[in-house]
Order: sequence, then C-alpha cells, then structure tokens
Amino acid sequence: MYTTKGQLNREDMLRQYVPLVRRLAHYMIAKLPPSVEVDDLIQVGMIGLADAMSRFESSKGVQFETFATQRIRGAMLDELRETDWMSRGSRKSQKDIEHAVTRLEHRLGRSPIESEIASELKMTLPDYQSLLGKVRGTQLVYIEDMTGGSDDENHFLDRHAGDPEADPEHMLGDHRMRQALIVAIKGLPEREQFIMSMYYEQDMNLKEIAAVLSVTESRVCQLHSQSIARLRAKMRTH
Repeated sequence: MYTTKGQLNREDMLRQYVPLVRRLAHYMIAKLPPSVEVDDLIQVGMIGLADAMSRFESSKGVQFETFATQRIRGAMLDELRETDWMSRGSRKSQKDIEHAVTRLEHRLGRSPIESEIASELKMTLPDYQSLLGKVRGTQLVYIEDMTGGSDDENHFLDRHAGDPEADPEHMLGDHRMRQALIVAIKGLPEREQFIMSMYYEQDMNLKEIAAVLSVTESRVCQLHSQSIARLRAKMRTH
C-alpha cells in the first residue's frame, strides 16, 4: 500500500477500500427513503475516503480502516443533512397520522380504514392520500419515539444511520420487540400485510408490487406509508 518513497499509494488504496464505501452506503440506505440514491451516497463516500487518505497519520496508532470508516460515514451524514432528506414538516405529518391511528384504534377497537383516518385528521380522503405520498420516505426503522430525544437536539441520522450499535437488526434482536413487531404486522389489513411482505421479505420494489396488486405505484406508496404509520403507532410502547 506504500510507494517506494514510503507514502500511501492512493490508487491502490482507493481500489482496496471501494468495497468499504459500498458496504457503508448500503448499510445506511436501508434506513433512508427511496428518494435517496445509493450511488449518490457512494459518490460522497468516495470523497470521504479520499479525505481520509490525505489526513491519515499512522503514527496516531489508529488503523486506517477505522479512521476511513469514520470519515466516509461522516461525509455521507453531512450530505444527507444538507439535502434535508426528510423535512420536519414530513416528520410532523407522519406523527399526526400515527396519533390519529392510535386514537381511532382505541375508540373503535380495530384498525381504522383510510376514510376514518382522513376524517380524524379533518381532511378529505384525496388530501389524506396525497399526504401519505408526501411522507413516502418514512421507514419502520425511523424509531425516535422508542429511543427518546428530539428532532432538534438529537438527529435521527446520528442515532441510527451513523451508529452501528443502533442498527435496526441489533435493536430488533431483542426478543420482546421482535415478537411485538410480528404481532403488529399480523394485525395490519390484509392488503397492507401483502405489501409489507413483498417489500421487506421478497425485496420487491414498488413498481413490481403495483403490478401484482393491479394498482398504481403511487397507490402502493400510499399504502406502504400507511402501514408504517400503523406499525409505529403499535410499536411505540415497546
């Protein structure tokens, strides 16, 4: 990895650590909305890798991969913050939907249908469905309510996308939470169960799911967002 002059061979280092950049990008993209492209994260990550190579000092006693991982992840997080991948308005809308679902479930003793959720939010059905499309990026692993903190002071990206210990797989490893999630998914309306299964278990994209269900892609997006709101409402106490 070093030239005859004892300097880091940048070309060889770039080739060796490209897989690291890709791995970190795919790790992070799993927690982000479909609007975020993995190739964009990889491109920013490569800039972080180049920065790590220029700043690395072996005399500090830190392994290069450890140092590079921090710089690459930091570059990706900075890019996501600058592009504001999910606005505060969208987060508020998502929470409003969740709260409406919770209130209706307590009141009705069952999962509410779309028109009931729209009515609870004092919206027309078309306006509610449009809102679901706007918060389409929200993922199940956006679990700030389970960990505390506020949007302003403790950014979701720092708590989850940037922290391996907050990996959703690590958190869902807890038996109690995993079982609660299974029960919550089984409590979804049948069509939404199908969508969750195809999206998360069969790795189908929205377009493929739409073809199977004979609906538009935007409709699948709406139902997916609604499913996530239902699940987050149920999981908030776990």
